[in-house]
Amino acid sequence: MAENLPSPVEQELLGLRSLLWGAEIKQDIFRRWSQGFYFSTKEKSALEQSDGGPCAIIAPVQAFIIKSLLLEYRDLSFREKVDAELQSKILVDALCEILGQCNSDNFCIVHMQSHTVEPEVKVQGDDNENLPEAQNDLDPLRFHEELGVLTFSSLEDVKKYYFEHKATLKRRFGLLLFLYSVILSRGLQHVKSECGDSLEPLIDETYGYGSQSLINLMITGRATTYVWDHFQDVAGLKLKGIEKQSEVGFITIMEYHRYCTVGSFYKNPINPVWVVGSDTHLTVLFSDERRLVSPETKSEQARRVFKSFDPDGNNFISTDKLQEVLQALDLVSEVEYVNIMKKKLDSESLGIILLNAFMEEFFPKEESSTPDMFTMVHYNGLAQSNVNGQVQYHIGAAILLESDIKSVCESNHMLTVLQTKWPNIEVNWYDATTPSLN
Repeated sequence: MAENLPSPVEQELLGLRSLLWGAEIKQDIFRRWSQGFYFSTKEKSALEQSDGGPCAIIAPVQAFIIKSLLLEYRDLSFREKVDAELQSKILVDALCEILGQCNSDNFCIVHMQSHTVEPEVKVQGDDNENLPEAQNDLDPLRFHEELGVLTFSSLEDVKKYYFEHKATLKRRFGLLLFLYSVILSRGLQHVKSECGDSLEPLIDETYGYGSQSLINLMITGRATTYVWDHFQDVAGLKLKGIEKQSEVGFITIMEYHRYCTVGSFYKNPINPVWVVGSDTHLTVLFSDERRLVSPETKSEQARRVFKSFDPDGNNFISTDKLQEVLQALDLVSEVEYVNIMKKKLDSESLGIILLNAFMEEFFPKEESSTPDMFTMVHYNGLAQSNVNGQVQYHIGAAILLESDIKSVCESNHMLTVLQTKWPNIEVNWYDATTPSLN
């Protein structure tokens, strides 16, 4: 059963507002985030984003929707089977799964206590509740004055509540109400702590995009700032990244530009679905090829571990790192043996060990769990970024080339970001049109 929370919890809404928006909420940014969850009329399982900014919420929700559909249908046949009833189910299931990852004893669902500031807008169409509403300006102060909080002790109760109020999810503010619910369910202090008590708001005050902490919270239930695995020591500080393999993954063009290092937990998620970051926007990449996320072979693990000691992607490590690499792979790592291997693998005493030499010595018969060819599908929620201005999936045929030498084409942002996960990938997109990351 739901009950009104005591006022101290509702007081958290004030702290939440500051955490998200900073000292002042800009009207234009607030307007852009004030949309509901609604689906494309062209692609029935694809959420639409009406304006720039809230992709930090929409893309992760879309990723969880796709994950569930792929698990149920095993291929892309779900595209023809989604109707209004299934839309409500997959949306509510995705929202509840994201909330469930917050590991909360109680789920705090933020709602509007009055509908006086949420006008009903008549729109033309067969399914009025599934279309975006007119964006009348609303003072953010008034919006926050209307908020209330309900608490539920189980996800089943949350799911029942959302089904009973599914129209609210699809109307204006549905996205913000869900975002506030995620933060309060995780716990305001938890989120602040995981952000490292940063003074920067989760929604950028100038451009209105979501921070990496907000993206991580939506994907993993933890608002950590970094995307590497576990902890990394940076100038004596232990900085926390992703704590375990995620249900859906994350890759970003920012790794190519060396602004961050994406760890294995994000690059190798449980399901073949990845949220994709450009420098301004988030989209989703997925495949119905489950072998893309099958367990690593020994040689794949060895390559991953070796490269974790090669953060610059040079395909070599310093010779003095060899013992640590061998230890990480549970190989023989006694000093005497390591010294012998150093002389063999660095015979010219250059102080480096090449990846290929290491693999030939310890894993001469390389095995791969990943197929050479597979279908790749891309989603972008912004209508203007899609062919013909309609949100729909864009399909390509991917191939992993045998060569370790990747083709660098900085003007092709899609290929650039894919190569942070698959260095030797090429994709032939249908209609010869490369989908937009922005």
